[in-house]
Amino acid sequence: MHPKTISEKILQAHLIDGKLEKGSETGIKIDQTLTQDATGTLTYLQFESIGIDRVRNELAVSYIDHNTLQDDFRNPDDHRFLRSIAERYGIYFSPPGNGICHQLHLERFAVPGKTLLGSDSHTPTAGGIGMLAIGAGGLDIAYAMAGEPFYLKIPEIVEVHLSGNLTDFVSAKDVILEILKKLTVKGGVGKILEYTGDGIKNLDVPDRATITNMGTETGATTSIFPSDGITKKFMDMQNRAADWKNLNADNDVYYDEKIELNLSEIEPMLALPYSPDNVKKVRDVQGIVVEQVVIGSCTNSSLRDLKTVAQLLKDKKVSKDVDLIIAPGSRSVVEALIESGEYSYFIKAGARVIENVCGPCIGMGYAPPSEGVSVRTINRNFLGRSGTKDARVYISGPETAAACAITGKISDPRDIFDEKILKCIKMPESFPVINNFINPLPPETAKNITIIRGPNIKPLPKFEPQTGKMHGEILIKAGDNISTDAIMPAGAKILPLRSNIQEISKYVFCTIDAQFYQRVTEKKGGFIVGGENYGQGSSREHAAIAPRYLGIKAVIVKSFARIHTANLINFGILPLMFENKSDYDGLEQGDIIEISAGTGELENNKVVMRNLSKNSEINLRHSLSMKDIEIITSGGKLNFIAKRLIPNELRTFN
Repeated sequence: MHPKTISEKILQAHLIDGKLEKGSETGIKIDQTLTQDATGTLTYLQFESIGIDRVRNELAVSYIDHNTLQDDFRNPDDHRFLRSIAERYGIYFSPPGNGICHQLHLERFAVPGKTLLGSDSHTPTAGGIGMLAIGAGGLDIAYAMAGEPFYLKIPEIVEVHLSGNLTDFVSAKDVILEILKKLTVKGGVGKILEYTGDGIKNLDVPDRATITNMGTETGATTSIFPSDGITKKFMDMQNRAADWKNLNADNDVYYDEKIELNLSEIEPMLALPYSPDNVKKVRDVQGIVVEQVVIGSCTNSSLRDLKTVAQLLKDKKVSKDVDLIIAPGSRSVVEALIESGEYSYFIKAGARVIENVCGPCIGMGYAPPSEGVSVRTINRNFLGRSGTKDARVYISGPETAAACAITGKISDPRDIFDEKILKCIKMPESFPVINNFINPLPPETAKNITIIRGPNIKPLPKFEPQTGKMHGEILIKAGDNISTDAIMPAGAKILPLRSNIQEISKYVFCTIDAQFYQRVTEKKGGFIVGGENYGQGSSREHAAIAPRYLGIKAVIVKSFARIHTANLINFGILPLMFENKSDYDGLEQGDIIEISAGTGELENNKVVMRNLSKNSEINLRHSLSMKDIEIITSGGKLNFIAKRLIPNELRTFN
């Protein structure tokens, strides 16, 4: 047998269907699943519709970390729904305030060599512990919880070879920003980033998790580090030594591509508005006035990160013109900071320490002021994501963010802090383990649980197939790198509607085209045209199911992001690409088009679009497998599951 990468070893051990050949569709066993509340309600409505009595994968966890604002009944009602679902079907439940799903999963459940599928695009965070962790749409999670395989096209595996050691006030966030600068937000599509080299020895698990978390922004399927002595030390601290295993790539293994990175040469970096790959050195943009600083999110809310920030803030004051917000990643992180006395450093410096939630990262409170500059240790700075459309959000590491908070302007931390401070950062021998989870009930007891449904939780819509000859209008022509935030925005106003497809559909494209809902309703559906990397960013399947509910028949673009492609397929929207990308230029919003996309055309990958407004023809293509085509022609994956896969165990979807 040929030498294997870490990714190949895990894929081989979990192979259920197909072959481990690059580009081939393969089904793998999923050991663990996670959901969060922004995506979880829809996921569990879908799981219920499958009709089995209990989850069948090894471990399923439902986290509440996104929609914790309780300014009316909708969020708390959904939390009750999610808790009762967890009790009924055998799922661990993490209540509001417990922490951010990726930080918590890394602390309590992630296991080297296992597979994890999560209804959140930053699920690859667990790759920092040597887990093959992949983000997906909620319907794919529901299917995995039913014990069925997850299908993916086997990615290329890219070696990211690290050498050297990080210098003072440079962190793992600067490493991944440097990688984003090299790869861009679409350079990792169809790839796994696997980290190797002696430089790994100089990165602890929180560092590695920061890098794998933001690897998602390159479009990568996932990112992964080896499991080694540093991993073991982290798991020992979490009182989980029994879960550790050594996991490394074989010697002389083949990688499809190689990226070399010397950690010693990396400087403090920033991603400028409005894309995570718009990266520059802090020195090149310093001096810009800052109104807000946010430290936290699933990327930089670990104990190591916040101990660093606490020491940098000790005996200092936040600038009078800056609002500093700190969001710890978990209750355990908070308790450790209280025990060490470092929590008080935040308070004395003038910071606002908020609940252990995603919060500011997704525009769920703590929006910047109008036209304000906000420096944040988050992973995405898309236009309007913060909750203030004209705000300018910069992404940085914790050290740079702390420097900005103190000076009131973008500042290089190397110019602000004394290197002696770094010697004061000391990690404890053991981590305060707070298992504030609600464990699954025994099956006999669980059968008696009543699912609690508030008035905002509506039944899933039923979709019929819409392939064949499709006729309609181009309702919007979008550009490159359109994110799922742009298609289906988040924030405190819209996210509480996540369980009500009819209502949330009114906000499709609302931040970039306020007339879209009115137009799509008047035209009774139609088509979307887009550029490169359409659907990047969050895994939220609402960006597919809401357009489908509105009657969108197909999306025609230059290229797609991976998760969004799968979500479109799952809800019966045809994802098509231009055979000649220059044909995009000749299309306009309002053009009437006709697409011939019957089963035969799809199977032969020969789809023709006629532009009736301009009397022209355009050749289209797709990346659908035969199974994908069956799903599309069934009207979506729920119909496909009910009719084809396990008919003796599943009831028909209604």
